[in-house]
Amino acid sequence: MSTLVILQQMAVICILVSIGFYLCKKGTVDDLTSKKISAIVMDICNPALILASILSGNITADRHDLLISIVLSMGFYIFLVGLGFVIPRILGVAPDKRRFYNLMTVYTNVGFIGIPVARAILPENAILNVIVCNVMYSLLFYTHGVTVLSGGKEKMSIKKVFSPGTIMAVLALVVFWFDITLPPVAANCISFIGNATVFLSMTLLGAAIARSDFMKGVRDIKVWIYIGVRMITVPFVMFFLLRALNVDPVTILALCLMACMPVGNLPLIQAEKTGEDTSILSSAIAVSTAVSILTITLAMSFFSALS
Repeated sequence: MSTLVILQQMAVICILVSIGFYLCKKGTVDDLTSKKISAIVMDICNPALILASILSGNITADRHDLLISIVLSMGFYIFLVGLGFVIPRILGVAPDKRRFYNLMTVYTNVGFIGIPVARAILPENAILNVIVCNVMYSLLFYTHGVTVLSGGKEKMSIKKVFSPGTIMAVLALVVFWFDITLPPVAANCISFIGNATVFLSMTLLGAAIARSDFMKGVRDIKVWIYIGVRMITVPFVMFFLLRALNVDPVTILALCLMACMPVGNLPLIQAEKTGEDTSILSSAIAVSTAVSILTITLAMSFFSALS
């Protein structure tokens, strides 16, 4: 994909985010509205977008490609789990706060932002890798993630692993593996629902930035070092490593895009439920999300030019 196309698509993303920012400042999208729309996006629209991507018939990857994607995604998250212990120490984070940076390193926004952006700027085959990453994310967060956040006090929640998004992602992989074709009415319905994802998710993203203590995050040097290491250095290291391993260019682009994602919302939601101080997470989410529009554009333009 050309740099110009990526710039055009990311410009669209910026406009949609700006709409959400404006609607929040105007009072049209408040906290309650955001929570309700978030539930619709996460439980209905995003899962539909995942399945619609598989049903589109434009994916030319095969089962072998899927197996490779699973192996690479597992390796990716194993690396991130290890990095999650390293980054807080590089930043000199106080021991009682290291778990937040640990979670920020591993659990970025591969679903809420990753899926719509991947659909916007990457070839159709890339969505297969994005789906696998989202399955790995869910499996890991409700096992490793909740354990890290609670300091080992909270038990792993296998029940929560099977969220609508995870179930639909697994279903999409089953549909792909067995080459299942749905009736036109069902396929079209899923497609229409999925198409709403990009606008709604980007609007919510803009509203979240508008509500956050953005300037607090901007003044925190640790957040900027985190962005430099996690959102810039890691994707570039991955790109050249995967190239050296002769991985398919589309797979490289998909995994590198996932590596470019900003801090995810799930650690924040989980921390709020357990009564934790979420100031570090909320500030990092706001700044990394705003900055990601630029870093994703530059990084993916560079990667596409070399692919």
